[in-house]
Amino acid sequence: MAKYENQPATAGADGQPKARSVRVVILALMIAMLLAMLDNMIVGTAMPTIVGELGGLEHLSWVVTSYTLATAASTPIWGKLGDLYGRKSTFLISIVIFLIGSVLSGMAQDMGQLIGFRAVQGLGAGGLMVGVMAIIGDLVPPRERGKYQGMMAGVMAIAMIGGPLVGGTITDHLGWRWSFYINLPLGAVALAMVTAVLHLPRKERTKARIDYLGAALLTVGITAIVLVTTWGGTEYAWDSAVIMELAAIGVASLVGFFFVEARAAEPVVPLHIFRSRNFTLMSVIGFLTGFVMFGAVLFLPLFQQSVQGASATNSGLLLLPMLLSMLVVSMFAGRVTTSTGKYRIFPIAGGGLMVAGLFLLAQMDTGTSRLTSGIYMAVLGAGMGFLMQITMLVAQNSVEQKDMGVASSAATLFRTLGSSFGVALMGALFTGRVQDEMAARGGSKITEGSAQLDAASLAKLPDSVREAYEFAVASGTHAAFLLGAIVAVVGFVAAFFVKEVPLRGAGPAQAADRPTDKVPETV
Repeated sequence: MAKYENQPATAGADGQPKARSVRVVILALMIAMLLAMLDNMIVGTAMPTIVGELGGLEHLSWVVTSYTLATAASTPIWGKLGDLYGRKSTFLISIVIFLIGSVLSGMAQDMGQLIGFRAVQGLGAGGLMVGVMAIIGDLVPPRERGKYQGMMAGVMAIAMIGGPLVGGTITDHLGWRWSFYINLPLGAVALAMVTAVLHLPRKERTKARIDYLGAALLTVGITAIVLVTTWGGTEYAWDSAVIMELAAIGVASLVGFFFVEARAAEPVVPLHIFRSRNFTLMSVIGFLTGFVMFGAVLFLPLFQQSVQGASATNSGLLLLPMLLSMLVVSMFAGRVTTSTGKYRIFPIAGGGLMVAGLFLLAQMDTGTSRLTSGIYMAVLGAGMGFLMQITMLVAQNSVEQKDMGVASSAATLFRTLGSSFGVALMGALFTGRVQDEMAARGGSKITEGSAQLDAASLAKLPDSVREAYEFAVASGTHAAFLLGAIVAVVGFVAAFFVKEVPLRGAGPAQAADRPTDKVPETV
């Protein structure tokens, strides 16, 4: 029987933590997950004030880009470190790094320092997200994991709704630096709870060496690809030399990475996990879900502020129909999965609803009411609710227990990259359409960045110019969501190829005793 570090008093006779103990651990993990998700939403609200004090408006995008790059590049490495040296220790280290980055960011004296310290935060955030997913994968068998899906969806909803509201309040009353310092009490609670209640099987110290070359190639490849999607169409033209060179570096690095991983003794991302049809399909669907979700979060508030005249202060509340729908559906899917062990229908239903929701959102125009747009958002939210946690559950169920960390990190990475591509491509299409429509209607002179006017600025414009801008934003929104719908069709089709492989029902102790968990299906 596997030995547990500091066996909890609530453990059963078989060495497994009882349900009550598991719930306490899950609560601790959710606090850590909230730490990472809430941060970006709070900081986004504080950015105008930060730029006003530190200056460096031309480097504003790097405050977000440095964090995203560090998170994406470090995610696979954190997953592998957890597999090799134990998840609890690596998870605690990631929390500490995140908090150090938060303190340093709050103390930044110029934009350059803030960008660097945000990268430190991103390094920790990469370990936070993959750590939560991998630990849940170790602690809760796939068959039982659906019980906790609602908690994870709830944390996401709290972050998206509460983040902008909390960020605005903190910035207005305490100053922008506290948008970073607020992470400290949350982080302290997460550290204390995880240290006290998380008990995983003791990891035998491995003699395997870290695949440094593979890690370096993957980092360079991811960095180049993320920069292409971030800068393409904004900082540089898509066909510019910089973008072409970055794309070439990204492709060459990733090709080299696959070559190295096929021969490494202990690869950062074992390529054999992609032999599982379900794992590969979940990676694709996760990428497309990230593509759609973050695009929706970006453009829905913009449409409601610019076209429907909503206040920016309530931007988080504007997403409530989508987030509540996502929460309810995710809880339903989790309960059904736990009680029946069946899950194949959920990716199919989620893909279909996501396509339908995006197509409906693409039909919005200057006459669309908030009630109508809210119904459309609820349809999209239902689709994402079926997909958000099921994709991770099926991905983890498709690999051996020893590969849980790299499987979780790979699935998280694909979703992160999907969000980067979604924001970039949908954003480029949206901005181009807005500028073309404004030029056609003689209103392009209002501002070079016309896609960023808020409701207060619009109210000061002449009626004819404001109406032209509202039409242009509606047209840009139509184009962006239509692209999202087309992309989502790929995920919908992919879902039909998912196989109904039985979910493992054994807990962590039994799993540790198994010589191997053979994956029953392959490509």
